[in-house]
Amino acid sequence: MLLRNVTGSIADFHARPIPEDLAAAEVWSFEPDHSALVLGSAQDHTVADADATAAAGLDVVRRRSGGGAVFVDPARSVWLDVVVPRTDPRWSDDVRKATYWLGEAWQRALSTLGLETELYRGGLEQTPWGRLVCFAALGPGEVLVGGRKLVGISQRRTRAGARFQCIAYDRWDPYDVLDLLDMTEADKRLAGDDLVDRATGVGPHLGPLRDAILRELVGDTSMH
Repeated sequence: MLLRNVTGSIADFHARPIPEDLAAAEVWSFEPDHSALVLGSAQDHTVADADATAAAGLDVVRRRSGGGAVFVDPARSVWLDVVVPRTDPRWSDDVRKATYWLGEAWQRALSTLGLETELYRGGLEQTPWGRLVCFAALGPGEVLVGGRKLVGISQRRTRAGARFQCIAYDRWDPYDVLDLLDMTEADKRLAGDDLVDRATGVGPHLGPLRDAILRELVGDTSMH
């Protein structure tokens, strides 16, 4: 799998199309220089609290893959995109099964940190806040520790292939994202109470995790 280090703005990165002439699977490594609220493809920018995001100096961008909103802080998360053409042996026409191999790669990477994980093989989970916040619900191929979501994976599929977008945090605090959304204070408290135990993080191991997942996907990164 080819490693591509991508530069540019957060908005430009998420607007990148799957190349029509994609010949082989690629990993797109992008480390933004500032934080952002990243919305799912079906979410409108009005989902965000304009005053809160402006006060925090955050960009609000929309990705092309599905799911709910995520807070992206380069100092507190690992974000990787994996792009797979339809000709790749890892390709699956089954939308659910299409992510299993990638979740398994994350499991192997996490095992190097001494973490025992589970792979979620069910369909898209329906929860009260799942359409709003990515980590409020489980999707196929996502990775859990102790029943709590650790790696989120969303996907976009076109005639050319699939783009999988993955994120893991150092710690999970639902208010990182809830405080940036246009919600009543009552709903925010309800959501916070519901989501506090839905997910988890890897603690101070983001650097080793990034190295481990890149080794799983592309091999020796010093050769790229």
